[in-house]
Amino acid sequence: MGVLVFVRNLLLALCLFLVLGFLYYSAWKLHLLQWEDSKYDRLGFLLKLDSKLPAELATKYANFSEGTCKPGYASALMTAIFPRFSKPAPMFLDDSFRKWARIREFVPPFGIKGQDNLIKAILSVTKEYSLTPALDSLRCRRCIIVGNGGVLANKSLGSRIDDYDIVVRLNSAPVKGFEKDVGSKTTLRITYPEGAMQRPEQYERDSLFVLAGFKWQDFKWLKYIVYKERVSWTHNIQREKEFLRKLVKARVITDLSSGI
Repeated sequence: MGVLVFVRNLLLALCLFLVLGFLYYSAWKLHLLQWEDSKYDRLGFLLKLDSKLPAELATKYANFSEGTCKPGYASALMTAIFPRFSKPAPMFLDDSFRKWARIREFVPPFGIKGQDNLIKAILSVTKEYSLTPALDSLRCRRCIIVGNGGVLANKSLGSRIDDYDIVVRLNSAPVKGFEKDVGSKTTLRITYPEGAMQRPEQYERDSLFVLAGFKWQDFKWLKYIVYKERVSWTHNIQREKEFLRKLVKARVITDLSSGI
């Protein structure tokens, strides 16, 4: 009797396993067929990126010559190759940030979840959180992002970079002494605590400081700055340097800058 019960239970378990396996396989095949028919990859981008706009948009921008500012062009092109593209929040957070539910659902760097009080405290002091009136009044803005690599060295592109309406620089990218290659204009300097310039006089007086918050400690760091409080680093830099020095001493890595 006991053997029959065991066999019965074994057969039931086997049947259940086969049914679940069939359902899983069927679902996978169905998904695969849908995926093969799709024009988009897993991230939502077009599989064939040819940088071409839909016919109606191509006609709209047909009369614009190369290099001129095309209002709405970048957004239209982005939407064409990535239909999920959206603008869930303004460029900079302002005192209406609590209304932007989508960015409040995710923790940094994808949102501001859990940072409401810190952001409110920062915005209550900074007051200004937008481009200058002169830039805001432009119907179209030509922007350029200047990286920190040495690729610009001896290229003499400074005047061409300065010709853009908005020049964005990252972290502590130097300008003084390198104007011939990197330009002299800085509209926005985007940084995070570990990459920020440490002395106020290093920042351009007519530029905007923009924090890119990657973790909750970054917002806390900015609060220290705007309230002129003693800055507490978001991580132990001295300990990191000690660790790196040990790697250099052991010849695991090489310090080309001799600055660690």
